[in-house]
Amino acid sequence: MSETRPPLPPFTIETATQKVRGAEDGWNSRNPARVALAYTEDSAWRNRAEFVHGRAAIEAFLTRKWNRELDYRLIKELWAFTGDRIAVRFAYEWHDDSGQWFRSYGNENWHFATNGLMQRRFACINDLPITAADRKYHWPLGTRPADHPGLSDLDL
Repeated sequence: MSETRPPLPPFTIETATQKVRGAEDGWNSRNPARVALAYTEDSAWRNRAEFVHGRAAIEAFLTRKWNRELDYRLIKELWAFTGDRIAVRFAYEWHDDSGQWFRSYGNENWHFATNGLMQRRFACINDLPITAADRKYHWPLGTRPADHPGLSDLDL
């Protein structure tokens, strides 16, 4: 049986927005095995300067990421979409094991297979050191609450 992950392309404004929020919720789970299931078996990524190929490598990458990026909280926002592609911008907050907080800003370009799994992900990310007082994401770890402001609302 073929895997599917609705919503499926071609995307509308509603389904693209739903796909973005689903990705945000998945990543906020910080569960590498769960998140990896959103990608095709042969998915290819460029994340910063690292190239990742396949679900097993995605899961290993995410495990390393969330072992380093502690108390990770992410907000994604739809930037553009067409057919089987979505562009997002995002910002996430985290701290390292020394307690230094960061806000990481970036953009992603996504390409989806017809079954709704992501085939390609290209991410550009910059890290900004911040103080704990500069943090804007204070919800309990996990899914961002529906009433929490998004990136545009936070002027990010």
